[in-house]
Amino acid sequence: MNLTFCAPCHFGLEGLVADEMRRLDFKNVRAENGRVRFDGKEAELAKASVNLRCAERLLVEVGSFPASTFDELFEGVKALPFEDFIPKNGRFPVKGYSLTSKLFSISDCQSIVKKAVVTRLSQKYGLEWFPEDGETVQIQFAIMNDVATIYLDTSGEGLHKRGYRPAHVAAPLSETLAAAMVILSRYRGRDDFVDPFCGSGTLPIEAALIAKNRAPGLKRRFAAEQWSCFEQRVWREAREEAPSREFKGNYRIFGSDIDPEAVAIAKKNAALAGVDDFVSFAVADATKFDRKTERGVIVTNPPYGERIMEKREAEGLYSAFGKAYFASENWKLYLLSSHTEFERTFGRNADKKRKLYNGMIKCDLYMYLK
Repeated sequence: MNLTFCAPCHFGLEGLVADEMRRLDFKNVRAENGRVRFDGKEAELAKASVNLRCAERLLVEVGSFPASTFDELFEGVKALPFEDFIPKNGRFPVKGYSLTSKLFSISDCQSIVKKAVVTRLSQKYGLEWFPEDGETVQIQFAIMNDVATIYLDTSGEGLHKRGYRPAHVAAPLSETLAAAMVILSRYRGRDDFVDPFCGSGTLPIEAALIAKNRAPGLKRRFAAEQWSCFEQRVWREAREEAPSREFKGNYRIFGSDIDPEAVAIAKKNAALAGVDDFVSFAVADATKFDRKTERGVIVTNPPYGERIMEKREAEGLYSAFGKAYFASENWKLYLLSSHTEFERTFGRNADKKRKLYNGMIKCDLYMYLK
């Protein structure tokens, strides 16, 4: 079955996701605002699910059409081939959103989409009632500028759920954004890597997975694995193929935090991720950072002063860490913060900046390339 897939992602990461897809040899990759699309079959879906680091989830695009009225929405949905994906006993909940469109009531749109799918399947299967006691196929709609696009969510839980982080500390960094930060730092396993505000260890763990070229989705399952419309073997083959692309090597990856509980959680998460043999964690104060290296990269996400610390406390922390960093040698720094006065309090303007979003928080990735 030839399909079009859509991978939503954080704004600002579209290029990284597109690059990942091209390295996996996917066809017709095109980056758009907040998403990247590509074409393929179920084998490409399984490969993408297991291997993509920076995408938030994977959707099958069923169809797209103008929808400025409920009648247009109903008829457009009813024309789509849902019987190719949803069996007679399938469960098909509906969710979605609408932006800058005449159809703005989400609950009404949900009802219309559901009714249209039921009508379509009733005609195809000759049924008037659906038990919905079988496999779940989550339907999503997105209505933007009076154009509706209908998707099926193949991931279930978001792709950031790697399966190694059941425990975390307050305000954790998502695994997908952490991977993006590591990729943007150009760390590939040859340099020393440090996160002096490691929290639950997400950045060092993602750095280890990237250094090893280990597929991030090996330890989890995906919603589409339960769909009878897809062959089970493609998921098995994707998992069996991924380890053949892993690298062997000795890596110097370190994480530290001033909170002993956070460090204990980080160690457990690294063990769950299978990287505890080449990632080290320790309790340490980032403002006293003095680690020596011939060539290293610091990638970190210190408190912003929005959720964990007051703004003034965050500024004091940035100032103290800045003094320690500028006294060190041979370290490049990639630091994520939403604080509007970060550069002033840190002590120097960044060599480069890149806008990223940590959830709904608008941030900058400050790059110091000394």
